Amino acid sequence: MPTLGTPEPVLRISGLQAGYGTHQILRGVDLELSRGEVLAILGANGAGKTTLLNTISGFLKPSKGEIVLEGTPITGAAPHRAFRLGIVQISQTRDLFPDMTVEANLQLGAFAHTVDTGAALRDVYLSFPRLLERRDQHARTLSGGEQQMLAIGRAVMGKPKVLLLDEPSGGLSPQFVAEIGTIAQTLKEKGATMLLVEQNIALARRVADRFLVLRDGRIAGSISASNLSNPNDEMVRSIYL
Repeated sequence: MPTLGTPEPVLRISGLQAGYGTHQILRGVDLELSRGEVLAILGANGAGKTTLLNTISGFLKPSKGEIVLEGTPITGAAPHRAFRLGIVQISQTRDLFPDMTVEANLQLGAFAHTVDTGAALRDVYLSFPRLLERRDQHARTLSGGEQQMLAIGRAVMGKPKVLLLDEPSGGLSPQFVAEIGTIAQTLKEKGATMLLVEQNIALARRVADRFLVLRDGRIAGSISASNLSNPNDEMVRSIYL
């Protein structure tokens, strides 16, 4: 519980355990995410990073532990309920509707949320001018980087309380990785609260306020961005040693 005068975290996770069948992956994860904070989850392959995001967003039910959003327990909530409550995940596969236009995909992001869709579209097009140029194209005709922009744009249409990003730079060219970094910085400047899973340490360093290291399904360490002396070396040691 927060102490007197300490704001309630937007997202609080306590003792979270989850897995697939008899294979346990998360073994007691604890974390707190403050409003407007960008928290990066680092870890080797198989550490449980994507499993953590899938459990928060409701795609995987935890076997133990608690997830609290703005003081309301949402442990085990179905994905559609987590979405309505303001948790929006951008998966590695992006989950776009390939035969719908860019604009139609964006409009779906405002579905089930009380937002002015027209105003939200204008905001997205200001942040993503390339999407405005492509508004009438089918999503399947976009490049990989443009599809990632569309996925992020759709996610912010509903003004989420917590944005979960799973490897946003995955499979992209260096040019688009830089663009995704700039987009993430813009979202941060606008006050977005984000939980970021990212293997690209340089990209994570551009936006993260804190880094948590996940190892064997547990939080193995915490690093403040302001306290990094030799960022790349320190992070690599924390992840792999």
